[in-house]
Amino acid sequence: MSDARFARQVRLPGFGERGQERLAAARVVVVGAGGLGCAVLPTLAAAGVGDLLVVDDDRVETSNLHRQTLYGVDDVGRRKAEVAAARLSATAVVERVTAANAPALVAGATIVVDGTDDLDARYALDDACAAAGVPLVWGSAIGFAGQVGVAAPGAPRWRDLFPRRPHDGALDTCETVGVLPSVCTTVGGAMATEVLKLLTGIGTPLTGRVLVFDAAAATVRAIAYGAADDQGTSGDEGTMADIEEISPAETADLLRSSADVTLLDVREPWEAEIAALPGSVLIPLGELPDRIGELDASRPVIAYCHGGVRSLRAAHALQDAGLSVRSMAGGIDAWSRTVDADVPRY
Repeated sequence: MSDARFARQVRLPGFGERGQERLAAARVVVVGAGGLGCAVLPTLAAAGVGDLLVVDDDRVETSNLHRQTLYGVDDVGRRKAEVAAARLSATAVVERVTAANAPALVAGATIVVDGTDDLDARYALDDACAAAGVPLVWGSAIGFAGQVGVAAPGAPRWRDLFPRRPHDGALDTCETVGVLPSVCTTVGGAMATEVLKLLTGIGTPLTGRVLVFDAAAATVRAIAYGAADDQGTSGDEGTMADIEEISPAETADLLRSSADVTLLDVREPWEAEIAALPGSVLIPLGELPDRIGELDASRPVIAYCHGGVRSLRAAHALQDAGLSVRSMAGGIDAWSRTVDADVPRY
């Protein structure tokens, strides 16, 4: 294949004509034609991906235009998938992704890209891709921060990062907190890079790691993670009615008063690398049954996690073991929102 359009990428070490042929033969399904999709789609189309599907049921709104660069004022009210597909010679699929239709959308794909802001769609795509053995490249962007990851056969999945769906009330959206447009560009570019790497075989894919980008602090970190011990799906599961909860503000007051308590973090190590409360003891929930003896049984425990679900389960186990324990409602995410905004959110 000799095409001057691709000359500068074909000459890259390990890319070559064979890599270009793989791009031309690939079928890439991009779910979400918003801020991330508008960065991913033009890059993949320009690189020579042969079959691009754009999946989105949303319409263009004026508030989208600062970051969704495939659209203009004249496109307001039109279907995003149809506008994007027409401009990129791609195929539009005007559907909202659900657990019911995700397997059909994934079928036949070489790679699936998830740029949605819909958690139900993300879990559905993760399940469908895992069942079909199709790599999933995902990303998120909100405020000044973004994340990118790759779920591939034999590697940790999206569910391994977030085994249980957070409660809707714990989630921010672009509508509520905003988003810096260049964050979408940066995160979408990284997602497109992962797709090109997977398709051509160059470089090391971002499997088993999550790339965390903080535009405000100008930092980028790649944090390793492994398979989760529990891959539940509902944020309501595991809630124990007999466990006493304590708010982040009340917890902060106790810590400021130097109360004799143990602050127990039951998240995974990769989460603690992103954000953790000072003085806390890290024992992941899956390891807790074997490590309860490490805790001082004479001291009350305040357990916390990301959104308050795992800490309830941990508190139940500690209560059964005879310890005095409370669970911090809303987890470290609520702490970031209500106590200390300098604690990074993820």
